[in-house]
Amino acid sequence: MKVDFHTLYLKKRFPLRISRGEIAGGENLFLSVSDGTHTGWGEMALGATEGAATVAEGRAQLEAFCAGGLNGAIHDIWAQAHAGGAGACALAALDMALWDLRAKQAGMPLYRLLGLARRGVVSSLTVGINLPEVVRERVPLLLERGARALKIKLGSADGIEADKAMFAAVHQAAAGSGAVLRVDANGGWSLEDARQMMGWLAARGVEYVEQPLVEGAEDQLPELFKTRALPIFVDESCRFSADIPRFAHCADGVNLKLMKCGGITEALRIVATARAYGLRTMIGCMGESSVSIAAGASLSALFDYIDLDSHLNLDPDPASGAPFQDGVTLPADQPGHGGTLHA
Repeated sequence: MKVDFHTLYLKKRFPLRISRGEIAGGENLFLSVSDGTHTGWGEMALGATEGAATVAEGRAQLEAFCAGGLNGAIHDIWAQAHAGGAGACALAALDMALWDLRAKQAGMPLYRLLGLARRGVVSSLTVGINLPEVVRERVPLLLERGARALKIKLGSADGIEADKAMFAAVHQAAAGSGAVLRVDANGGWSLEDARQMMGWLAARGVEYVEQPLVEGAEDQLPELFKTRALPIFVDESCRFSADIPRFAHCADGVNLKLMKCGGITEALRIVATARAYGLRTMIGCMGESSVSIAAGASLSALFDYIDLDSHLNLDPDPASGAPFQDGVTLPADQPGHGGTLHA
């Protein structure tokens, strides 16, 4: 099989600020795998904690592995690449390209090849950390786009009073829209702040809170969990299916990302493991185009909650294949996962 690489800078329409900083855009690595008749597409969004801090690093990992050939079952290829040291975000690009290719060879949409239905639940659209006056301008734009759920990023470096002021602005701007409100602190709270904020947010109708404590403070989760006012989802703290048993007693659900776990192959294992422990499931994204979002959307029938929206904040999105309809990010109804790079 022939493997090609393409690097593009993806500019965000609105910079995204979370507890760890602000992102205005970044270089993504796109990978294509061709058998001479069909081509599968994959994408890597950078992440130092996801195994590749630069495009060059991720590409070098993939080139080294692919030099030995891509023979055998996708699950075996994933295991070999992971054991060989390929970073999760780089492996995600290869894995989703191989699944895309396999589904195209079968003449089937990927969701159908996996035995899934073409359905999903409402996808959150993200509201980054901003001043209240900025939020009041942004939220109506998201609602006009068709948002039926808003994921509000909190954990401001200015403290929980700034979080409360920003959330109040979102609450006001979304009033009467019917949009569900969800919160992601990205590990920006201390244990005491998390306890206080979760009670405050619960009183204002928030559905759940994601990653209230910083990665590395997991030993504090059981204490927070015992008196939680809202369901807790772990994100950065949980990367692979093998991590899930550690959180079965102190979280209500897990949020997987293809870049964080290494693609579709491990995502399937994460969902199965989470369900076995009675946990709820969510799929999120990083700074990805429609290629990676389409791959994630192919699994959407498996999840209780979905945050597949990064492609909607690109200027422009260099790809297509992840339609957003009536507030839901759906897989394209065509062979493969549907995502195709145009640039």
